[in-house]
Amino acid sequence: MLLASVALLAIGVPAAPAAAAREQRYAAEPDAPAIGIRLLEIPASRADDPRAQAYLVDHVPPGQAINRRVEVNNTSGERQQIELYAAAATIEENAFTPDEGRKGNELTEWTSIAKHRLELDPGEREAVKIRIDVPRAASKSERYGVIWAQTTSATEKGGNVTQVHRVGIRMYLDVGPGGEPPTDFRIEGLTVGPGPGKTPVVSAQVVNTGGRALDMTGSLTLTKDPVRAGPFKVTNGTTIAPGESGQVEVEVAEPLPAGVWHARLVLRSGIVERTAEGRIRLPVETNLAMETDRADWVLYSLSVGAALAALIASAVWYLLRRRARPGRNLRPV
Repeated sequence: MLLASVALLAIGVPAAPAAAAREQRYAAEPDAPAIGIRLLEIPASRADDPRAQAYLVDHVPPGQAINRRVEVNNTSGERQQIELYAAAATIEENAFTPDEGRKGNELTEWTSIAKHRLELDPGEREAVKIRIDVPRAASKSERYGVIWAQTTSATEKGGNVTQVHRVGIRMYLDVGPGGEPPTDFRIEGLTVGPGPGKTPVVSAQVVNTGGRALDMTGSLTLTKDPVRAGPFKVTNGTTIAPGESGQVEVEVAEPLPAGVWHARLVLRSGIVERTAEGRIRLPVETNLAMETDRADWVLYSLSVGAALAALIASAVWYLLRRRARPGRNLRPV
């Protein structure tokens, strides 16, 4: 199989899906060791696929194997001892979900890592070979896992607590005879609703009609002549398993004039792209606005009721006065 260098393809490549950079890094805390991991090569047939440049994505017939190289680096100021291992992952509730520990599955059993332990000086990098051997009896399906690079350190104050920091590369391996299943999806309509703050959120239901998992990216553009707003990027990083559906969301993070807007949503997974268009109305009514409208209606109703009561009282007073008026014209006998 022909392989291409990821580094040579890095120039001008679209952004990778949410939660996956081309080079995975970890430095969430000020004192956490900064380590990174990335793929060094991908199949030449996937050279234009942004998912394949961030993740290990491939199709393998039973009885065959694939070889890859990953690069681990140490960007901290101290020498680091780094462990490499493969662990299981699943797609749950439209999210790629790695196992919290080191639980394995069929994919991890097939995965061999040339070196499981590295010692890297500050700024040092090292390439490591990865091999996946698929048994002849392997059943047809897509498997998921992660290749992890991990450091373990004790807390500064000692004690029995240890800190574990890890960063990984997702694995999406499809197994089956013949060629790779197609990647495809459809978009079922657009809706708009209130977001977490004052920001409206445009949502679309996406159905995975293909045979591979989807990592949804994309953008939304809004137009209302002569105004054009966006593009606004997909915000929730949805992963959808084959045969499943999920919701993709875009926050309209910009104040826009009220009215009806033309919405154009472009969604992608890898090199597959689909478009949906529709009309939405802004601003979106919130619960607070509905309560305010209800309160105004109550005040209006009370005002109208008070006016009617005053009108009725005036009418009654007028009628009583007219009945009494003939008695005033009588003269004493």
